[in-house]
Amino acid sequence: MCQGNETRVSEIHLLGVQGLGNFKLLFFTILLLLYNAIVTGNLLIILLVSTNSNFKIPMFIFLQHLAFADALLATCVIPMMAEIILKTKGIMSVVCCITQMYFYYMFGFVQCFLLAVMSYDRYVAICNPLHYILIMDRRVCFLLGYGCWVLNCSLCSIEFIWITQFDFCGPSDIDYFFCDLGPVMQLSTSDTSIVQWLDFTYSVLVLFCALTFIIGTYIYIFMIILKISSSTARKKSFSTCSAHLISVGAYYGSLITIYVTPSNEMSPNVNKYSSLLYIVMTPLMNPIIYSLRNQDIRQALHKKLRKRAVKQFG
Repeated sequence: MCQGNETRVSEIHLLGVQGLGNFKLLFFTILLLLYNAIVTGNLLIILLVSTNSNFKIPMFIFLQHLAFADALLATCVIPMMAEIILKTKGIMSVVCCITQMYFYYMFGFVQCFLLAVMSYDRYVAICNPLHYILIMDRRVCFLLGYGCWVLNCSLCSIEFIWITQFDFCGPSDIDYFFCDLGPVMQLSTSDTSIVQWLDFTYSVLVLFCALTFIIGTYIYIFMIILKISSSTARKKSFSTCSAHLISVGAYYGSLITIYVTPSNEMSPNVNKYSSLLYIVMTPLMNPIIYSLRNQDIRQALHKKLRKRAVKQFG
């Protein structure tokens, strides 16, 4: 409860990125173009996997889940961010702010689960190819794919149920362009230690453990590949893992840039741009990585474009 002369805060003011001046419209335009590219690229992957029978295999099914998470993560933050940049300041209710935080963390963390599941899929495909179809059958793919969403949703819900109980009675300004956990917790007058402990625990369990699993999986995969006598077969095996490894590097590289570098060594604007790197670049890179590295996706996309061109002009 708010004390005496304290007033309960019902709205949170997001200050966005200050000092853009004449570059505000340019920054806004670039951000919207990037958002359109993210949504278009990821929706194309979802469409291709959904409509092409050749893509009804585990690797592409998990890629479809990843594309869905990427598109939702960008949609959760970027449109409102662009509006705040254009208006210089944004106003959100506390409920909307907490809701945005919830979906931001859910869509972000589910990527981590999916990348770990995709590494397991590559492990089975390369290390146990004769039993791949039996191990990664439709039921297992369903459980692994949707299990990532259910588990992540459950973990996030526990933390954010606590957050909804917090009192916000002090200042209402956040020097940020979206509602992130750290800046919002600084506004709360309640005891936030439980949520901070939960956030740390989840970060270790989800991020560190998943990364350890991925690294361990690929160490074993590389050991198996190096034992293959044929150089052509080794090259083909490496190529099946390359897109996923680049995606893992982009995801964890952007997170390390944000959360590992001490915040007191970065100016507020540098911290914001680091967050922007994660929100924009990772969802943008995944469709590019997989379309460039996977010949099946390129061929399917060309086929779709040719059919559309024939219908439109033929």
